[in-house]
Amino acid sequence: MELHREIEGEIVKRLREFRAIWDKGDDKELFVELSFCLLTPQSKAKVCWRAIENLRDSGVLWFGNGQDIVKYLEGVRFKYTKAKNIVNAREFFSVNGELKVKDKLIQFSTPFQIREYLVKNIRGLGYKEASHFLRNIGLGEDFAILDRHILRNLVKLKVIEEMPKTLTPRKYLEIEKKMRRFSKKIGISMAHLDLVLWYKETGMVFK
Repeated sequence: MELHREIEGEIVKRLREFRAIWDKGDDKELFVELSFCLLTPQSKAKVCWRAIENLRDSGVLWFGNGQDIVKYLEGVRFKYTKAKNIVNAREFFSVNGELKVKDKLIQFSTPFQIREYLVKNIRGLGYKEASHFLRNIGLGEDFAILDRHILRNLVKLKVIEEMPKTLTPRKYLEIEKKMRRFSKKIGISMAHLDLVLWYKETGMVFK
């Protein structure tokens, strides 16, 4: 709670930036965030973001095939699979050659429905990645993004007893429910709590 007070202003600013991507951004901006979240499993966030920036600026993110994309994924683990996942996601969200990310997402009435839709339809997006994407576009402020940093702190805070050996969908939702209960108990919203714990581990409020 003390750490939250120290960086609350920075968190509010970052969450406002996330929300602006949904409110004011275009489909390309939404797809940039989706592609970033497809890269992040078992890879460093800053390395992934640098790769996405290079893909975006070169135009390869919009037109390249898997072989083109993988050339930009230096330092990203499982880069061949992730390059294919980006291409598949781009095809899924394209209509007549144009990205229509927002059109496909606004058909749902709640972020929880959108998350289920993403997990079901986008290869490479589990609950963590889908939650991360929705948070990064301002739609997932009530979700948990259960990476190793967050899970480690949930153990320290006695929200969960131990680090899960595997994170099945059922286990993910179970831990998320416990984190949400803890969030309400201490009076720090889920989105703020995630960024506080991530800052505690990494020293930065990032993405």
